[in-house]
Amino acid sequence: MSGHKTTFALFFGNRGFFPASVIAAAREEMGQALKAQGHEVLSLDADATRHGAVETPREGEVYANFLRENRGKFGGVILCLPNFGDETGAVAALKDAGVPIWIQAYPDDLDRMAPATRRDAFCGKISIMDVFRQYGVKFTALQPHTVRPGSDRFKANVDEFARICRVVAGVRGMVVGAIGARTTAFKTVRIDEVTLQRYGITVETLDLGEVIARVKAVQPGDEGYKAKMQVMTNYAAWDGAPARALDQIVKLAMVLDTIIEDYQLDALALRCWTELQAQLGISPCVVLGELNGRGLPAACEVDVGNAVIMHALNLASGQPAACLDWNNNYEDHDDKCILFHCGPVPKELMAAKGRISDHSILANAMGAGNGYGCNVGRIALMDFTFGSLMTDDGKLKTYLGQGKITADPIPREFFGCAGVAEIPGLQQVLLHIGTQGHRHHVSLTPGRVQAPLREALGHYLGFEVALPQESRAWKA
Repeated sequence: MSGHKTTFALFFGNRGFFPASVIAAAREEMGQALKAQGHEVLSLDADATRHGAVETPREGEVYANFLRENRGKFGGVILCLPNFGDETGAVAALKDAGVPIWIQAYPDDLDRMAPATRRDAFCGKISIMDVFRQYGVKFTALQPHTVRPGSDRFKANVDEFARICRVVAGVRGMVVGAIGARTTAFKTVRIDEVTLQRYGITVETLDLGEVIARVKAVQPGDEGYKAKMQVMTNYAAWDGAPARALDQIVKLAMVLDTIIEDYQLDALALRCWTELQAQLGISPCVVLGELNGRGLPAACEVDVGNAVIMHALNLASGQPAACLDWNNNYEDHDDKCILFHCGPVPKELMAAKGRISDHSILANAMGAGNGYGCNVGRIALMDFTFGSLMTDDGKLKTYLGQGKITADPIPREFFGCAGVAEIPGLQQVLLHIGTQGHRHHVSLTPGRVQAPLREALGHYLGFEVALPQESRAWKA
């Protein structure tokens, strides 16, 4: 995921009484700067319009046809303004683009301000944004207002816009698997599939009984068994875990891989207790962690909402995501808490290789030895972005924030995979969660990617996005 790059369609705006000589230079500079960052570009042929740019509505239609012919080959459009640019031509070209649009404007140089050489893209960008708003064309504007291709600030802008494009493309039309019915007691993970569908997210439901039957039918001699056994044995330390548990976990992993392929899932949420413990004698935590590490978000407790936000987090950061519990206070620190789950954290987010253990919490009800599969360890030190998602009254609502996993100690006897999270404004976050009806789960991914997530989910996809760290008052 970290090496994933985006293909951009390049649009060059023009206004005839400004110097057209800057268009040819911009075509070359933009292409080189984006390719230097590993991205691919699609550009209208230089001879398709005057200077290979768009000024008039007729030229705009030429560019719109270019986008239609290349539909599916680009993740976003970069609207480049080498000079002022014409608003009407840009609207004609991009009103049906169907992807995020970043408006980038060239800066003027103080030694080139004569009428024959100045650009005025600073002003032109404002005009383009104004008219796009009038026509309802969604766009992205980043700071600084003008930026030179190839500069460090341009590189940061491109990186942020690429993340926006990945989230929009990946969440729009995603398919999430809900495997097993929601556990009766967990009304906290209720979700409205019809609302999700209205936002373009499809839920495919599968019966857990069928999954268990398929696991029982797998034989050690089946194709893929040995390879999956090697993957799982290398994934964590299995000292003390019974061989029968490893065997069942390998079989479950194989069955889930088949389901993912058959239904073309982008994420899944699994009913993880107590049938798996009762009928297979395992907990699926390490299997979910391995899926998360591969970039296939896997939430436990049939939390479809967090499976969706995990996918968004994964796309934004280019790194794995994990679903955790808001679990414990950390002494009297207002901005610290313990985040925890039984063991679905991918190894890429753990401080060291985990150790497979029995499920010491479920052992009280299921008996000792029937819940091996929890991957016990500690979450690695990192900055992270967090979020959660729910459906409410026909709307998708999410909150986002940022924090860090600290080196603060957790008692050795603490079960599962956990870390101390420091989150500025944590008390506001918790008030928001409680008063707005959000889940006891929260998902996180490494890095600080709140800004592109907010833009992608809120602006382009229409989710209601809250940033509770920035608020001071909440209404129940």
